[in-house]
Amino acid sequence: MTPDLLFFTCINILMAWSVYIALAAGALSFGSAAFMAAGCYVAGLLTVLAGWPLLPACLAGAALSGVLGLLLGFPALRVRGIYLILTTIGVSMSMVVVLENIDAVGGSVGLGGMAGATPWHGAAAVLVVGLALWIVSRSPLQRVLDAVREDDEVAAALGMNTVAVKLGAFAVGAVVAGFAGGLYGHYLSFVRPDTFNVLVSIYAVMFVILGGVNNLWGAAVGAAVMTILPEQVAFMREWRPSVFAVTIIVLLLVRPQGLLTRRFATIASGRKADAP
Repeated sequence: MTPDLLFFTCINILMAWSVYIALAAGALSFGSAAFMAAGCYVAGLLTVLAGWPLLPACLAGAALSGVLGLLLGFPALRVRGIYLILTTIGVSMSMVVVLENIDAVGGSVGLGGMAGATPWHGAAAVLVVGLALWIVSRSPLQRVLDAVREDDEVAAALGMNTVAVKLGAFAVGAVVAGFAGGLYGHYLSFVRPDTFNVLVSIYAVMFVILGGVNNLWGAAVGAAVMTILPEQVAFMREWRPSVFAVTIIVLLLVRPQGLLTRRFATIASGRKADAP
């Protein structure tokens, strides 16, 4: 595996986890591209203009993405199903337009000058986020998330603050996407607003569907497979979107639970598996 492929695999795993975190509380978000863009631009401005070190700049970008996730979460989570999907898609599309019209960040020309990120930064981020999510999967918080996702009305009747849980998951997912964006920009050295188009969000959701919905390790496996496989098979590089779409359709027909089942997730997290 080349250094570039390792890095982009790590970024895609982080993006898949950003979707998984929100989905763990029952909120399917297509807004991860917007949060990734916010983290990238904030971190880039801090390192290029203010001279910040890479890690603090990426953490600041991630924090701002989390705040943005909270602000957008309040109106977005008032709707459900297809309306939530359309709302978050609109957020991703709007972010591109906003960045293209802000001259201070380069407008449609783009932002450059970032540097310092390496594949090992991406690998370290995956290790830290993965460990944190694994710890959560073994904690009582996971059962709260499961309850809110499965039936938020019943969860609310049991005394759970379902709004706070969903907002928290939405914001944490935004933080992960924002940090991934910061590393991404500092690895490429130059980004444009259309780098973070809505396809980035769609791919992140597809990674989760491919690997297994509500499955921590499935999201990572889905992202890794769909990043590495096209690079190993020559014809798939040019036909990546088509191959990706066909793979998802076939998987939904043959194995709708994804590559890894929920039973695997419960065993991997150290909890008792209740059902196959």
